[in-house]
Amino acid sequence: MNRKVSVAPMMDCTDRHERYFLRLISKNTLLYTEMIVDEAINRGNKKKLLEFNISEKPVALQLGGSSPELLAGAAKIGEDFGYDEINLNLGCPSKKVEKNKFGACLMKEPNLVADCLSKMQSITKLPVTIKTRIGYDNIEDYENFYNFISILKQTGVKTFIIHARKAMLGKFTPKQNLNIPPLKYDYVYKLKEDFPEDEIIINGGISSVGEISTHLKRVDGAMIGRAVYHTPYLLAKIEKEIFKNDDIPSRQAVIEQLIPYIKDELKKGTRLNQIMRHTLGLFHGQSGASYWKRYLSENMCVRDADVQKIDHIMDKINNNIERRVG
Repeated sequence: MNRKVSVAPMMDCTDRHERYFLRLISKNTLLYTEMIVDEAINRGNKKKLLEFNISEKPVALQLGGSSPELLAGAAKIGEDFGYDEINLNLGCPSKKVEKNKFGACLMKEPNLVADCLSKMQSITKLPVTIKTRIGYDNIEDYENFYNFISILKQTGVKTFIIHARKAMLGKFTPKQNLNIPPLKYDYVYKLKEDFPEDEIIINGGISSVGEISTHLKRVDGAMIGRAVYHTPYLLAKIEKEIFKNDDIPSRQAVIEQLIPYIKDELKKGTRLNQIMRHTLGLFHGQSGASYWKRYLSENMCVRDADVQKIDHIMDKINNNIERRVG
């Protein structure tokens, strides 16, 4: 599977509607689900949690949990639903996640993580990968990070996605954990040097094609997060410059292609705002961007949005955005 560029799992962002929308722009990036808790998958509404549109592929399922049995069960269910990869979250620093023994706090228990990974791999044919931080709290030396990855490597896992910051457990909010701990890209580069046969993906603070290109000289792939959510058409530039693909739809064409999906989803009971909220940044950097955001905020990103407005959205784009972009 091509992991040269991927879009990070982001809570309340990378749901199936966002992934469908991003796939209209980019055919080559690997997309990830939000983190889904293993117990919810094993005991909850599997279809509601896991069903996705075939057009989203390739798409990876990210799991949260610390029970080898529950994680293995969820991995197998994910395989049955058609996902292309199973990823274990070892990087989320939120208090709620830590309380339930998910995410970055598991860096304290590498042997438990190894048990989870071994069990998951025993039950699924899909690649099992991890996404982790470089350390936690005051544990941030490279030697500890190296030892942690070494233990996980023994399970047969070959792909490691590294958010190049430590996690501050219980001290910072998730948002602060995305900005305050300093980025240490050199740790990720060193890991690739120490484990040249493994696939090392770098994550954290990446926001441009130039940065991706720089990282790809040292590691196997780059994962981007907030930059794509806020500026989704960045993927068009990535398609062209990283994947050498010139067959890229315009912003207007993306919305035109999204309309049939929206109408189909509305028939299933999806609310208009659940889809359109993901498109707010589509015209970022264009002269019509402020109009687009305002129009969506007032008409399509409210809970009880008038679904009839979707029939006129291309008129709004053609008359008010294309003219400005002109």
